[in-house]
Amino acid sequence: MPSICVFGAGAIGGLLAARLEMAGTPVSIVARGAHLAAVQQDGLVLLSGGERMVTRPNAVPHGDAIGPQDYLILTLKAHSLEPALPQLAPLVGPNTTIVAAINGIPWWYTYGLPAPFGGRRVTAVDPAGALWAALPPAQCLGSIVYPAATIAAPGVIDHTYGDRFSLGEPDGSRSDRANALSALMIAAGLKAPVRPRIRDELWVKLWGNMAFNPISALTTATLDVITGEPESRALARAMMLEGQAVAEKLGIRFAIDVEKRIDGAAEVGHHKTSMLQDMEMGRPLEIEAILGAVVELAGWVDVAAPISTAVLALVRQRAAMR
Repeated sequence: MPSICVFGAGAIGGLLAARLEMAGTPVSIVARGAHLAAVQQDGLVLLSGGERMVTRPNAVPHGDAIGPQDYLILTLKAHSLEPALPQLAPLVGPNTTIVAAINGIPWWYTYGLPAPFGGRRVTAVDPAGALWAALPPAQCLGSIVYPAATIAAPGVIDHTYGDRFSLGEPDGSRSDRANALSALMIAAGLKAPVRPRIRDELWVKLWGNMAFNPISALTTATLDVITGEPESRALARAMMLEGQAVAEKLGIRFAIDVEKRIDGAAEVGHHKTSMLQDMEMGRPLEIEAILGAVVELAGWVDVAAPISTAVLALVRQRAAMR
């Protein structure tokens, strides 16, 4: 059985760890504070589908307590990665597969791309190259996260919907490491398809996040309002079309059109985006990976993105004013 560590086992990481544990796959989690203490004392509790399930992952405060892993699953916010590198270092060996279950443009994004973009650093998410150096892209496996969950109380994960974690190699191959992790996740009752074009799926999720998240942080509006009010829907659509133009210049294929993507968000209903939730709780906002990187990539491919650039400036200022 491979060694698996979920680092940053909050809502999504806790859901994943609990599901794997229930299926008989041992998991270690790195957590902190009251959440860690609760898991160590009472176990990791998962509320899902009307059931209450208690699991017992190996919960530790630091990576050096368990050493290099076969799979290191990162479920942190993108801006938390660099500060966490000293704790991540003991978990990464030469054969560790690093699963980046993170929103937005990841640090590994350009790995394996053709010239002139291959290996170029996206400074919005990796300003000094620290992530690229410490978490080698050759060891990375992409993951797109779809479930919604919250920490109902320390040690208690409330899973509200969704069960898909798409996986994909940056080079599009169907590798043994991807297949093996997919099999473990499927055995745990999750959907874990291995995608040959993981960046396409990454952009479909980012497509909405780049617009809905900052608009919600600026207006405090929920998804039903953003997508239902003509003015805010038009703003989101304009930003998304700018993002689509950038992505297509980078070789991305969109399987749906912009209206269908907006309608999909509307179906979620009265929901606060993660950025709005973070703002209301006084936490740092995940701006750069979700929107800053898109604006930076627009410059790479010579695509005008004036609306996204303006919204980026506003949401950065909104975050600074907090």
